Amino acid sequence: MTIYCHATLDASLRSKLTETLPEHTIRYRTDSTSQDEAMSYFLGAEYILGNPPGEWFNQKPEKLKFWQLDSAGFDQYSTIPLPEGVKVANMGDWFARPCAETIVGGILALYRGLDTLTLLKQKSEWVGSKLRTDLKLLYNQNTIILGAGTIGQAVNAILKGLGCTTHMMARTSPDADLHSREELLEELPNADLVVNTLPGTATHFADAEIFSKMKKTSVYASVGRGSTTDEKALMEVLNSGQLDGAVLDVTELEPLPSDNPLWKMPNVILTQHTGGGHRNEHMGKVDLFLNNIFAIENGGSPANEVDLFRGY
Repeated sequence: MTIYCHATLDASLRSKLTETLPEHTIRYRTDSTSQDEAMSYFLGAEYILGNPPGEWFNQKPEKLKFWQLDSAGFDQYSTIPLPEGVKVANMGDWFARPCAETIVGGILALYRGLDTLTLLKQKSEWVGSKLRTDLKLLYNQNTIILGAGTIGQAVNAILKGLGCTTHMMARTSPDADLHSREELLEELPNADLVVNTLPGTATHFADAEIFSKMKKTSVYASVGRGSTTDEKALMEVLNSGQLDGAVLDVTELEPLPSDNPLWKMPNVILTQHTGGGHRNEHMGKVDLFLNNIFAIENGGSPANEVDLFRGY
């Protein structure tokens, strides 16, 4: 079997793959691999680990049997032409907990003024008691979570643990108590916090209408996909004082352009799409890839199998 590893792995993880699969030919993409070399590895692969550029699939890797994405999201691949019978798997809930901890951490930082205090530390400026009256408690906040997938569920668990009242919005999930945009719009005026965990298929779901219905002094946070937030509308309500602030792990353009106004807004925390990151991030990718290869070669199905065209 021939494997192409598009994911960038360190030497120890490359060694783990090579030693675990001694009868497989594994081609690794490294910093010194040219585009032509990587493309040739890709086209000849039976198994792929990682997220190659979507346009590469226009040349069709005809031998491909299994593709292990190294992400949870895959909306950028919804229209690519895959050879018939190819199985595809994503990372499932691997990134859910770190994403949830990042967005809740950002919300806590905004509520408790930690972002402001960090900037004051850089200037060796003591403000102390003057800041106290601007601080908010996350405890007992009424929260709406948009999306009931793995990230939404993890956010829900953490916020409940911190004493929040939570509502989840999803069309069909039995875990949600809001199932339509109309129900959401009715509940928004009661919400202190809205956390967006929606997939990229929900383009600009969080728009001017949503923001206009949110309670004055409420907070908006997003850790799903940047495309689900209408950033122009968000900036307008932030500038008007309709919202207290925003925490954004994802943005419509990434990297966020240096002239984007979000950089300069004091009531915005940007975590630069680091939400899914953690020390063992790449180890989990390799372990899942290996488990799925063994499952397929023994006649089974891969864990976290997805349908690119359906989006789940």
